[in-house]
Amino acid sequence: MRKNIYIACMVLMAAPAFYSCKKGFEELNTDPINIISTTPDKLLAPALINAIWPGMSRNRSFNNELMQVTVSQSDGDNTVFRYAFRANWSDYLWNAWYVQLTNFKQVDSLARSEKITNASYQGIGKTCKVWLFSNLTDIYGDIPYSQALMGDQQNVVPAFDRQKDIYLDMFNQLEAANTLLATGDTIAATSDPLYKGDIGKWRKFANSLYLRLLLRVSGKAEMQQQCIAKIKQIVENPGQYPIFQNNADCARILWSGGTSTTDPYTSPYLNGVRAQDFRSPSLCSFFLDNLVAWSDPRYVSSTPYGKGSIGRFGIAQASGGGWYGVKSGYQPGTGDVKGCYFQSYDNASTGGVWSLQQNPNTGIIMQYAEVLFILAEASAKGWISGDTKTLYHQGIAAAINYWVPNFPETIPSAAFTEHLLNLDAAGEIWDDSYPLDQKMEMIHLQKYYSLFMTDLQQWFEYRRTGHPVLPKGPGLENNGVMPARLVYPVYVQAANPVNYKAAVAAQGPDEIFTNVWWQRP
Repeated sequence: MRKNIYIACMVLMAAPAFYSCKKGFEELNTDPINIISTTPDKLLAPALINAIWPGMSRNRSFNNELMQVTVSQSDGDNTVFRYAFRANWSDYLWNAWYVQLTNFKQVDSLARSEKITNASYQGIGKTCKVWLFSNLTDIYGDIPYSQALMGDQQNVVPAFDRQKDIYLDMFNQLEAANTLLATGDTIAATSDPLYKGDIGKWRKFANSLYLRLLLRVSGKAEMQQQCIAKIKQIVENPGQYPIFQNNADCARILWSGGTSTTDPYTSPYLNGVRAQDFRSPSLCSFFLDNLVAWSDPRYVSSTPYGKGSIGRFGIAQASGGGWYGVKSGYQPGTGDVKGCYFQSYDNASTGGVWSLQQNPNTGIIMQYAEVLFILAEASAKGWISGDTKTLYHQGIAAAINYWVPNFPETIPSAAFTEHLLNLDAAGEIWDDSYPLDQKMEMIHLQKYYSLFMTDLQQWFEYRRTGHPVLPKGPGLENNGVMPARLVYPVYVQAANPVNYKAAVAAQGPDEIFTNVWWQRP
């Protein structure tokens, strides 16, 4: 009896202790600093910044080597400019962009939740998802799409969608984005490093991106009439489908170098690439020689250049041997001595030259000049009305003005542009009597320069059109054929084997020579 009384007393004494341990338990175990929920305005800016950098990185190290902007001084194996590279090149963009796609999905979904309804954030989220998904499918072909970004629903082995289906749904998403952005719901300017809350410009970007993607698949027989009709509808209905009208509309992050309190963004080229690595590849002869021949103000010489001394921009720095580039695709042991390389320092105090590594304009998603060349191609093919020659010259002027503001963005005349750029000496004078293929070569040569620094768009457009015609060196592998895609990341093969095998069976061998859907006749 005495023992039972003792036990009962101990239980009664312990009860308050058990209660006190339970009391406030949830509050004690909640981190007051770590945020477990968020809103679209807090997600958008970091998602945009983190989505732009991977494209900038692979533009420098991958696109530029394939597309003869630069060429490495290397006799080793697995060189990108020889169309030979390791499979692990595939991992980076896949990993980086799928993470940010999850954030853009949240921007969209949170803006239609019970707590907040904002049509503009929904439209922005959809537009940004299309931007990254289009890049991914153009790199790999068939990819996880409809079942992607569903880790919160315990789906970690998504099926791969066919590229045609992806494109058709992206068109639907851009239609929805255009409608949502037309509502004009305001967003916080501080949440938007792209347009500072200007929803009208976001709408122009969505529709300009629409034009890019319509043109990309317009070569497919089963898509051509649909694409032509939609391009025509967009161009002829600017009130319903506004598009870029000048360089102020360009989709780009302007790097402030961290000196601005409202735009505290520094170019990742400064923090992510050493100066010696930035200038280690030589500029390629194909890229540089045209600029020199045109007296183009986008390259740098020792004195102000360009007829009229319109200013200078620091793409190139001579290494001491003169203004020439290295030929790409050379056989090991036969490469030229380096001529010019990317500028990676700022000598603005002495020559007014922006270092490319420090230039605030490198955070590019899409430019106005690209839209003009899209319209020029559509006009040359008879899809839309408009003067092809004028669109061609306006595209040239806008592309130069983006980097050299003193160059007139709105050209007084075609003859002015031709004279200023020395195009007559370079044989680049437009003539409406030229055959279509010659017009395409002229348009896409200039478009090639307008896409400078724009993720992998030069590569995508070359694969679509075969223009501009690039010289082929004797050291090329892959049978001298431009790689058509990147292979799927190796870990995807191991982590999602059933769906990976289904994708390969549908698309073709998981090799760099397998054309994606829109490249096939």
